[in-house]
Amino acid sequence: MWLDHRSLFLEEMLRLEGRGGLREAPCSSCGNACPQYRCQDCFGVDLRCSVLHHWWLINSHPLHRLQVSDYFERVTLKSLGLRIQLAFNDDFVVIDSYGIHEVLVDFCACAKGDSHIQQLLRMLWFPSTTADPKTAATFRILDEFHLLSFESKVSAYDFYSALMRGTDNTGLTRVKDRYESFMRMIREWRHLLMLKRFGRGHDPKGVKATGEGECAVLCPACPHPGKNLPEDWENVPLAKCWIYALFIAIDANFRLKRKVVRGWAYFVEEDTYKQFLEDKMDVPQEKSTCSSHNAVNMADAKTNRGLAATGLGTIDCARHNMKRPNAVGDLQKGEKYVNMDYLFFSTLRHSSLQNLNISYDIACQWHKKLWQRMKGFPLSMHFNFVLRAVSFFVPKFHLPAHIEKCQTTFSFNFKRGVGRTDGEAPECGWANINPVASSTKEMGPGARRDTLDDFFGDSNWKKIVGLGTTMLRKMKEALPERANQQAALNDLEEGLKDEYGDILNQWRLQVEAWEDDQSQPNPFERNADVVTLASVRLALAKEEESDLQSGASLALHEDCSPSVLISSGLELEEQQRRLRVDKSGCGIHVTDNQQGRLLERSNTLQRRIDAWSKIQELYMPNVVAMRLLDKSTSANATSVPAAEAFNLRLPSQIGRLAPCDKRLQRTEWRLRYAQGHDALRSLRSNLRAQTAVLRYKDRNLRGQGANTRARSTLKTIDARIDAATSKYEGAHKALVILGGLLNESGWQSSLRPLNRQDIHSMSDLLWGESEGRRKLSWIWNMCGAAGSEKDDNGALEDMRIEWCKARARAMRWGEEVQLLQEEMRRILAFLRWEAARWDGRQDDATLTNAEHEDGCVAYAKRQADLRRHLASSFEARWAETLALVDVD
Repeated sequence: MWLDHRSLFLEEMLRLEGRGGLREAPCSSCGNACPQYRCQDCFGVDLRCSVLHHWWLINSHPLHRLQVSDYFERVTLKSLGLRIQLAFNDDFVVIDSYGIHEVLVDFCACAKGDSHIQQLLRMLWFPSTTADPKTAATFRILDEFHLLSFESKVSAYDFYSALMRGTDNTGLTRVKDRYESFMRMIREWRHLLMLKRFGRGHDPKGVKATGEGECAVLCPACPHPGKNLPEDWENVPLAKCWIYALFIAIDANFRLKRKVVRGWAYFVEEDTYKQFLEDKMDVPQEKSTCSSHNAVNMADAKTNRGLAATGLGTIDCARHNMKRPNAVGDLQKGEKYVNMDYLFFSTLRHSSLQNLNISYDIACQWHKKLWQRMKGFPLSMHFNFVLRAVSFFVPKFHLPAHIEKCQTTFSFNFKRGVGRTDGEAPECGWANINPVASSTKEMGPGARRDTLDDFFGDSNWKKIVGLGTTMLRKMKEALPERANQQAALNDLEEGLKDEYGDILNQWRLQVEAWEDDQSQPNPFERNADVVTLASVRLALAKEEESDLQSGASLALHEDCSPSVLISSGLELEEQQRRLRVDKSGCGIHVTDNQQGRLLERSNTLQRRIDAWSKIQELYMPNVVAMRLLDKSTSANATSVPAAEAFNLRLPSQIGRLAPCDKRLQRTEWRLRYAQGHDALRSLRSNLRAQTAVLRYKDRNLRGQGANTRARSTLKTIDARIDAATSKYEGAHKALVILGGLLNESGWQSSLRPLNRQDIHSMSDLLWGESEGRRKLSWIWNMCGAAGSEKDDNGALEDMRIEWCKARARAMRWGEEVQLLQEEMRRILAFLRWEAARWDGRQDDATLTNAEHEDGCVAYAKRQADLRRHLASSFEARWAETLALVDVD
């Protein structure tokens, strides 16, 4: 073990602090005795003498760090007289991986010599300014920081601080501060690499001819006419058009703020964007009529004030999570439609595809007046939606927070031609870019845009390089799932043929009609009447009114009919439950005010119970004897039970212990049945509210105060969930008893036993699985079907919905295989198209001399070769798996 050898390690490390085995050794270069110097950055620990011309590596490594004996303190090559031959400059600073160096530089002063800038660049030193540069950074350190910032999100300040400490970590030597110069060089380096990588140096028209979005890394798996689509793609049969659809996802990020340029890559053009927003400043924001979309409804929230930009809006490729050209822009006040509309229409200018699938977490609201709002945009942004097939979706993870109608109308799971797309691509990408927020929030607008452009470009490129693995993994997952889901559908249909064979074709026609025309009845929604406690009470009141008119009323009290008695009993039961909860929540340090209010509520409830009990004795005389028996058998016969503990002795609580009027039992059964459905609706509503609050809290709230208020809101919602659960459990228990007494059946299909594991949101259920594999908790399936009251129509409707979902799962997995196969083909075609484009650039550049020509040709060849190697690598990796795909 290492611990057994640590003394050896420590001994060797201390040995390296001295001469070690070279105490008597001569200079390793010239053989002179008593060498004094060693290099920290060369390989090995050889010692050399002080004669500078003997230092054979000095011309190759002028920035190496030296140490001088006896105890090897730091010494610079400058102090030893090194002059780098490049006009004379005694105050030149070079930033390199080994630290921050002060060097003496001799520039070439010949009449025909190159400029100082050129001399530095040809030494792979990047000058900090074009006018008399006195600072430079090596290409190596710029590349090192560039890559490190992508992977670790280190800030330039922290990186430069580490370089300063690496130069001198004692504080005894003053290191010149060139932080501002380093920041400027990094920004210029990012910009130049972008231009170089997109062939702007090969364009005969020059850099200024760069068009909007031309420096964005495009997604090779998405359809690009003229690049990776067949020549006749526009003439394919209508049933196959979906294979060439563009999937885009819209989202906003409120962490990438900026406190109080150009659009060549991912950001929109700044001046045009700002002018448009200024013109639309007074346009009112439409409020959401679905679940609470706080990012829209609370655009002027307190946390947004004092910021020049509250976040970013983006349009991404929905299937491959890549930023699109001219699809990123700052948000000024929350997630306003005017901002997101501009980004949406801006990026669509780069596409001529006829099928468009749009994913947005508030698509149910945003799409309503989209085409009407488009009329206020410049003509260059107008989108011919009449001639295109446009579909709107809500991402799968966000969907459970929406109302029930949205969960079927805007679901990726139920519409044709979308495969297993989930629409959550932007959410996956934010985790990578969010750590940059601390570095960019106080940058100027131009520097921030350039930095984020660079990060988005790197993110896109990393995904392209990883497409070989990503697409193979997805295909290997999709192939068995396609077979499994199709087999499950076949088994289901085989079992349905006997009982539902006559209407199975009718269901198929209904779902196909809805897929073709969304205005048709939605087969994934229930049509049964919703049962509520209020509707049952109304029905009972109408029945009693009819009995009074016909003379058949058997009411024993002029102010309280049988239905009013049972209904009032259920209300008292609910008040008892609330009082118990409130008392148990007070703890041991209850105040006098709290205790006084609880006592007043208890006294009021007791008076209501006493008045109700007297009327109950008229309809249920057996309860008198039962209460006397309870009192005589209690531990303290003289004590009176607390109001919240009083046994109301409703018909379900009596059960078979004593005779009870069947009419009262029937009345309670109907009310309990409605109460159960009411409790389920309340439970689902509060679970959706919980999901919405948690989502808003995670995305928008920062700071202890805001999070404390959010936790208070969540605590209130949790209490409501517990209340709904308790109410449902009481209703279900009563239904079990009364159902046996009244021989009721069929109701169990919609009101099942409620276990604790059933009580969670739909999004929680998606953890580790998806709609394609899930078994949804029954509380989200039962929406008030009336069961046996409708001759099993409720059960039949449940079966239709389950068949529709099974069919949708099988179709989506089948589409996913086809989409992946087409995307793999498009990736290979796109990479080869790019390779051919780089081949053509070899002769495009406006060349200044033979050296320039040689560089341009070499770079173009390398880029073309890279694309071809990527295509060949992907093709070889996919070949075996693609051979298993059935070609339709």
